[in-house]
Amino acid sequence: MMKRLLPVLGLGLLSGCSAVKNQRLRSDYDTVDRHQVKRLVVVTQPLPDGKVAVGELWSLIARQWVNQNRDFLVKESAALPDVPTDATFKTLCVEGLEGVLWLSPQIQLRGSGAEAAVSAKLVRCRDGEEVWSAEAAGSWNSKDEDYEQRVSQYVQELGEEVAPYVVPSSKLLTATLATLPNPELSEADKDEKIELGE
Repeated sequence: MMKRLLPVLGLGLLSGCSAVKNQRLRSDYDTVDRHQVKRLVVVTQPLPDGKVAVGELWSLIARQWVNQNRDFLVKESAALPDVPTDATFKTLCVEGLEGVLWLSPQIQLRGSGAEAAVSAKLVRCRDGEEVWSAEAAGSWNSKDEDYEQRVSQYVQELGEEVAPYVVPSSKLLTATLATLPNPELSEADKDEKIELGE
C-alpha cells in the first residue's frame, strides 16, 4: 500500500510548493541561443504597484540573481512605466547586448505581506524572438529573518518604501529565474563575467 502512495504523495508535494505555473524554452536553444544570447539587460515594465523604486528593486534583484546563479552577463537593468509597445525591445538592445530579460510584474501589499505574480521572457535582440519564458505567482510575508540583511541593503540603496516588497519579490523572482537555462561562455566571456563583480 505504501509503495503505491509514495509517487502520488511526491507529486502532490511537488505541485503544491512551486510558485512557477509554466515555463517554455526554445527547442533549438542548445544549438543556437546557448552560444549567442549571453549579454543581457533586465527591464521591469510596467512598474510594480506603480512605483519606480519597486521597479528598480525588481530589476536589481533579477540582475544580481542571474549574474550570481547563471552564466549570463547582465550588463544593465532598468524599470519603465506603461506596457511595452515594442515587443522586440529595440530601444533596449543597444550595442553589445544580445538579449532582454523582461519582467512584467504584478504585486500588491496585503496585510503583513504581498501577493505577487510575474510574466518573464528572455527575448533575443537580433530578431525579437522569445528564447525562454515563465509565469509564476504566490503570496509571501514581508518579514523573514533570513532576508533582514538584504532588506536593509535594498532600503539603503532604494529607499524605505521598498522594505515590504523585498522578501515577496525576492522569493518570486528566485523561483522564476531558477528555470532560466545556462548559456555557454568562452574563456573571454568568463573573464568579462568576473569583471562584472556581482
